[in-house]
Order: sequence, then C-alpha cells, then structure tokens
Amino acid sequence: MNIAEKLLANAAGEDNVKPGQFVNCKLSCVLANDITAPLALEAFAEMGATKVFDPERIALVADHSTPNKDIKSAMNTKLMRDFAREQGIRHFYEACGGGIEHIILPDKGIVLPGDVVIGADSHTCTYGALGAFATGVGSTDAGAGMALGESWFRVPESMKFIFSGQRRKWVTGKDLILFTIGKIGVDGARYRAMEFAGPVIEALPMADRFTICNMAIEAGGKAGLIAPDQTTVDWVTPRAKREFSLFTSDADADYAEVFDWDAADIEPQVSFPHLPENTRGISEVGDIAIDQVVIGACTNGRMEDLEAAAEILRGHKVAEGIRCLIIPGSHEIHLEATRKGLVELFLEAGCLVSTPTCGPCLGGHMGILAAGERAVATTNRNFVGRMGHTESEVYLASPYVAAASAITGKISGPEEI
Repeated sequence: MNIAEKLLANAAGEDNVKPGQFVNCKLSCVLANDITAPLALEAFAEMGATKVFDPERIALVADHSTPNKDIKSAMNTKLMRDFAREQGIRHFYEACGGGIEHIILPDKGIVLPGDVVIGADSHTCTYGALGAFATGVGSTDAGAGMALGESWFRVPESMKFIFSGQRRKWVTGKDLILFTIGKIGVDGARYRAMEFAGPVIEALPMADRFTICNMAIEAGGKAGLIAPDQTTVDWVTPRAKREFSLFTSDADADYAEVFDWDAADIEPQVSFPHLPENTRGISEVGDIAIDQVVIGACTNGRMEDLEAAAEILRGHKVAEGIRCLIIPGSHEIHLEATRKGLVELFLEAGCLVSTPTCGPCLGGHMGILAAGERAVATTNRNFVGRMGHTESEVYLASPYVAAASAITGKISGPEEI
C-alpha cells in the first residue's frame, strides 16, 4: 500500500484498503475556523449532540477575520470562545497567542504524523507534510466529526511526484508546487492523494514541505503527503505531547500516475491570474508593474519565509508607491521575528508588519486591492476577486520573488537585486 492507503487503513482498523473503497475512520483531530465554525456548531446542535467526542481533539482557530474586523466577525469569535469554554476545548485560539490555523496546529503539536484529520478549511491538507492524512471538509462534516470522532472516506487513488537532481538557488517548496500545478492543472489531481518524494523533497526543511502540501488542494488533491523521515521526527519530537506513528509507502505500492522531474530544470515560478495553474518561470514573466506585495498566509508565513524575505530586503527600500505587507503566521513567529531584528529590518525597508491573520489572502481585510491593482503574494489562490476587486490581479510566488518585486516595483526575481 502507499502512505495514503496505510493511514486510512490504520484509522479504519483495516489490514488493507484499496482506492474506491469506503471506510469509516477514527479522527485524530477536527478543525474549524471563524468562517466555518459557526456553521459547524450549528450542524453539531442540529444532530442533537451535546458533547464533543474529545475536547483535546478539537481545534477552533479564529484567524480569517481577526483581530475582529467588524461586529459579525466579533460575534463569530465569541461563539467559538463560548463553545470552547462550555465544552472544555483547550485548543481555542484567537489573535494574541494564536495565529493562522495551518501554521499553529503543527507548531503546537496538535497534529502529528500518523493522524487522520478533517478541517473545515480546504488547506487542511497542509498537515500531510508531517505524514498525516489531512483533508478539508464542509462545515456539516466538521460538526458531525466533532460529535462522533469519526468520518467516512472514499480511499483515493494516489499520484506520485518525484523530484530528482540539483535544486537551483532561490527555488523553494513554493516553486516546486507551483511548477507541479502548472504541469497537471487545477483539476489534475481531483480526489487523488498527491505524494511528493525523491531526493529533492527529502532534502527540504519542514517549512517547504508544509508549503508544498498546503497547495495540493489547488490541483484538486484530496490530500498532499510527504513520507515522514528523520527531518520530520526531529521537528515533531519537541512539539509532540502524545505518541505518533510513522507510515511510508511500500516499494511496490500502486499509483494512478507517476511523474519524475529534474529540479535543475525548474526556475523560480510565478502563477499568473486567475488560476494557480497559469505558471511561468521567472525568466518568462516580462515587465509587469505591481501595486502591492503580501508575504505571509498559511502557505508562506513561517519564520523561514520571513527570513527569506529579509535576505532580499536587507539594505534595500520598498519602491515608492508599493505597499509591502509582512504577516507572520503566528504570535510566536511574530515574537521570534521581532527578537531576531527582522521586524525592524522590514519597517526600515518600508514594509508594513501585521499581526497574524488570513485577512488579505481571501480579500477579507488588511490589504484589499482596488480595481486595476496588481499584487504579488505568497498566498495560495489567485482567483478572480480573491484579494479584493474583481478587476484586480494576484500573482503567486515565493517570498524571494515577492520581496524582490517589492524593491523593484515590478515582478522580479531575487537575482535582479
């Protein structure tokens, strides 16, 4: 079996499972945020539930509209806060002490290798970087999961993406996943598990692995997965509060498709509007002026991403008329960036530094685009109107490209700085 099949078989109490088979799995964790939790809690009540299956296995994170941007978002957060207190849910986070859900759940050791996780957010697939089967669901399924502690799955087919060769300087996990989506399209992995492997993946730090698995959903993937190795164990061990299990694919595991790419052929990538599949190498971008840069989000809001941006911005100024927003992924990352002097560096370069939030990624707040404006963002979606007006444009890229673009005022690669 491959890793996706092994994870679902283990959670279902089965010796073997096959693609297409329906299984009922015990859940390791159920997640909802300030957009989806109110609907999930409504579903929870409508099914007659009064107690969550395990308060330690529920995570409620207010991150999309926090710090609360209006009365509605304040009421949603209050609903989550009150439910957490009533149910004894310890993993409730908002603003101070919290952060973006897909960054803080692994960082706080709430999700671990071997877990099966559902979350009422499409980028729940991020946790596949740990070797967990994690997938986004609707709020109704999340509410039922909170009550029952289990959920059904149709075992997906798997696709394997092998990256070999020598990764170029400035090419990150973001570039590898944008390249992948560019090759197979936004529906190329629909309801399939995407397994990333090969020596290039094995050499990546966890931050890049999270970025890759985060965007599996942008190719339609049911899950993104990287087999846990010593890098995973070293990262997880100091965070874990419970035991975890390591599953890897068998050498003779079956895959629906296998792709094998030479990383030496991949340059920094930019995804053009209005789909993540519209990917080009930085040398093919041309002369495109921009108005805003956003560095952050669940895709690239980790400390390593801020350090990459700082490496480019150090000693430079943001171009006149450009708004460059830096958004740490969590309160802890914000504090660490401050202690390391990165926040001062960003401010001196002319950037704005925000508290952790998903705000601009979904056009909620903290950086909305007007008609005709263009942004380079390390976020994960560039659909029409995603960051504001339907006549605005979002170009997806790595923190290196985003920071370089902030300095030049047009889409630029780090080698231009």
